[in-house]
Amino acid sequence: MSAENSRKASGSGDDGARGSGGISRRRLIGSAGAAGATGLVLGAAGGATGYAATRPDEPSALTTVGSTRVMFHGKHQAGITTPLQACGHLVAFDLVPGAGRKEAIALMRRWSAAAERLMAGEPATSGAADGPDHDTGIALDAGPSSLTVTFGFGRTFFERTGLTDHRPPGLDPLPPFSSDHIDARRSDGDLWVQIGADDALVAFHALRAVQRQAAPAARVRWQMNGFNRSPGATAQPMTARNLMGQVDGTNNPKPSGNDFGRRVFVPVGTDAKYDWLAGGSYVVVRRIRMLLDDWEKLPVAQQEQVIGRRKKDGAPLSGGTETTAMDLDRAGPDGKLLIPDNAHARISSPEKNSGAAMLRRPFSYHDGISADGTPDAGLLFICWQADPLRGFVPVQRKLDRGDALSPFIRHEASGLFAVPGGAADGEYVGQRLLES
Repeated sequence: MSAENSRKASGSGDDGARGSGGISRRRLIGSAGAAGATGLVLGAAGGATGYAATRPDEPSALTTVGSTRVMFHGKHQAGITTPLQACGHLVAFDLVPGAGRKEAIALMRRWSAAAERLMAGEPATSGAADGPDHDTGIALDAGPSSLTVTFGFGRTFFERTGLTDHRPPGLDPLPPFSSDHIDARRSDGDLWVQIGADDALVAFHALRAVQRQAAPAARVRWQMNGFNRSPGATAQPMTARNLMGQVDGTNNPKPSGNDFGRRVFVPVGTDAKYDWLAGGSYVVVRRIRMLLDDWEKLPVAQQEQVIGRRKKDGAPLSGGTETTAMDLDRAGPDGKLLIPDNAHARISSPEKNSGAAMLRRPFSYHDGISADGTPDAGLLFICWQADPLRGFVPVQRKLDRGDALSPFIRHEASGLFAVPGGAADGEYVGQRLLES
């Protein structure tokens, strides 16, 4: 990174941007931008959430991508309202037998220190270049590249650390859904880490650091890799498309909205046992395979009937542009509803779910070709909410009962994690829980 670019940075926006390590502010990243309204919820939140955290109005030249920095410290953890990144890794860990709170504290200290350095574009450790804890050097030539590292705790983490009394009710297990084909080996976990960046090497560098530093306290339970469109790949910022070719994400709660914080972040409650989660959020993670061979056989007009939106621009079938509100009562000349009764966008819309909404922040994935010749590809569905029993669960229940999209997707893995608020200067993530 050039000397000029090394002086440019942006803050996570959750508690205001502030420079550190000699890097000054360039632009805010942490607040979701103004993007539109849709989307393919794929099992949980479509119209109720679509993804709308976008980049600034002006396109970014590819040569500037590496200089953009997200701050580690703040009211909320980075990676929640941060705009979509081009590369992502999701990884869950289980504490090893015999490990408890003491080992978890040491691990979260290591991970937090490494995340702060990595997000600043520095080596994961400050040790000697040839020492046992040396940095791998994978990202030596890159800047921060919008890297974020986000940490969460699963239900079983509280049992393993003797903190069951501090386990919040929002971590109660998700109910089963009839359309689920869940692989338990790729679900849940004691700890969860989300990594995102705009450069694949920077993202992998962080993944490797997290994995290396997990020892000897924890081992990998499962890991998934995802991607999105790279910044600068379009002439102007646009809502992303998923692997079905649909514009995927316009109806997300906007950070500028009066109820954004209430919907996404956990407030200070009346029970001091859960104060550690104030400013945090719950994340539902679902690996949703898209049956692309079947989907691609449908004519575009039929695909649009399944979704309830035009494929070319994401506009609702009731008319207008991508950001036009759906008119769920509008009928065509034949008297039939323009947005069918079982359309994905209708069933998942806030109007049909008592206003339920969540902040969707997904990655697409492709894990090769299966033995039967079909692509193992789809969506790593990630949604954030203050209460999953009021966000994800009611919407998914409704989708489970009659979504026209259901024959073309399969839910193969699932997880629910409590994500603490951001760490203040001098703190590590989860300190208020682990030292309570």
